[in-house]
Amino acid sequence: MSRIERAVPAAALPVYHRVRPRSSTLDAGRFPAHVILGGNVDRNADSGSDRAVKTVLDELATRLDAVRETNIGWPAASDVDFAALTKFFKRHLLNNLGDPFAVGAYPQHTKDLEAEVVDVLADLMRAPVDDRWGYVTAGAGEGNLYALHLARSLHSKGVVYYSESSHYSVDKAVDLLAMPSIRVRADASGRMDMDDLAGVVASNRDRPAIVVANIGTTMTEAVDDVREIGEVLDSLAVRRRFVHADAALSGIPLSLLDPQTRPGFDFADGTDSMIVSGHKFLGTPIPCGVVLVKASHRVHLTRTGGFIGSPDTTIGCSRSGHAALMIWYVLRRYGVDGLRARADQAREVARYAHRRLVELGWDAWLNQHAFTVVLATPPAPVTQRWTLASTNGRSHIICMPGVTRAQIDAFVGDLQAAMPTPTLVSVPSPPPRRTPELRRATPAHVA
Repeated sequence: MSRIERAVPAAALPVYHRVRPRSSTLDAGRFPAHVILGGNVDRNADSGSDRAVKTVLDELATRLDAVRETNIGWPAASDVDFAALTKFFKRHLLNNLGDPFAVGAYPQHTKDLEAEVVDVLADLMRAPVDDRWGYVTAGAGEGNLYALHLARSLHSKGVVYYSESSHYSVDKAVDLLAMPSIRVRADASGRMDMDDLAGVVASNRDRPAIVVANIGTTMTEAVDDVREIGEVLDSLAVRRRFVHADAALSGIPLSLLDPQTRPGFDFADGTDSMIVSGHKFLGTPIPCGVVLVKASHRVHLTRTGGFIGSPDTTIGCSRSGHAALMIWYVLRRYGVDGLRARADQAREVARYAHRRLVELGWDAWLNQHAFTVVLATPPAPVTQRWTLASTNGRSHIICMPGVTRAQIDAFVGDLQAAMPTPTLVSVPSPPPRRTPELRRATPAHVA
């Protein structure tokens, strides 16, 4: 029995749709003999299997294309054309092995582009010019894990405070690192309750505070103001602290606004580390992210890389050079002004979606500066056609670059057709919150 099965009763597990493989065995009818047994490939003699492979790929392309227009519930920009990079996927294994600022022993890499990506994003996030470092991760979850690992190396007795609205990767990282933690209440919009934060930190003032701020929560795109978090810690005279900004969703779009008109979230506002996503606002076709930290902190996690010819400073060993290439391409192609124009247009589409839903009589709202429109979960005929993220009676539309007014009009039309009566449907209130308690450093389900 697996660890998860021991920890969670079968009756408590939700029902998921299983992915069914096309074939459960390596049979000669589906795989050619040279794939199973090895040996040289005779393509002329194997044209039938080539047709079979083409059929599978064509079916995959058809399935993916069929859901593009109705996939408006997940944060993935779709307006960037990466065709110019096709040649780098044909014959190159791009592996940014080791530290991005050390060339290393492996020659096929994109570390020069990765270093530029880190520097451009560090500028946007107002990181200290002489105290910045980062690398391209496999996703935001890795960035959260790295940041908390770094925080633990600096404050081994620290307690992690994170919102009940935080992404599940934060909870996973806390478990993997066996760090004591307290979940902080969030308000109805998804923002961290600063009064609750003050209360739980006050109960542990003798221990360093490691606070994870959400810069765009998963469901509502709420932002925890880092400046307010700093004020809470200052009021309690907590000097040993580390603030990490999980800015996967909203970090880059918010960085394009005037700092005086948006919530505080970057290094100048008091953040010690940050993760931003590559596949959300930037729209890279593979999951990735960029973690940014202070270089003076990073030395605590530096090891000797040995044969790789580079310091070992990252969570992963082999790292995708293609991811760094794609992020670099978007940043170079659009520049700050182009990125800002994309963000402004996405917010305009979000405001349009909100207005259309309100005019229809369907309860909906959005946080300031957000691409995300929160609404009561539509009837089944709508959710069966449109890909929406839903939980506890709430769903959302995320108007990332690439989502159009035409898509919003089509969605609202389907929603109107499915409404039994023109009545206002309310978004359910959040469930009652439990009293926060200090979690054990070792998860209960670990044997």
